[in-house]
Amino acid sequence: MTRRDDSIRLRHMADHARKAVDLSQGRTRGDLDSDSLYELAMTRLVEVIGEAAMRLSPETRARYPDIPWPEIIAARNRLIHGYDQINKNILWDILQLDLPFLLRRLDEIIAELPGESA
Repeated sequence: MTRRDDSIRLRHMADHARKAVDLSQGRTRGDLDSDSLYELAMTRLVEVIGEAAMRLSPETRARYPDIPWPEIIAARNRLIHGYDQINKNILWDILQLDLPFLLRRLDEIIAELPGESA
């Protein structure tokens, strides 16, 4: 995998995390139960974040040990393979607690990539 591929994957992660954070503004945990479109959108966004993380090179993941790569990938796997037993409380925690941190870190990392302007 090339450095360019990893750059694209990091951008995919940031784009999808930003969409999830933005769409979650003003929402409550109950919205995951009452709004099936919202639940489907959030599930898919988290799945894509995990898929992109899984496709990153081991070198890139090792370069940023403060990001919980195994947990991000595990969340993707759980959502896809355990689709019939999704714990919406965990999904909500990911949306409210984990994604804002991840988005900040990804934005910092992307800003440091060669060819990026600050």
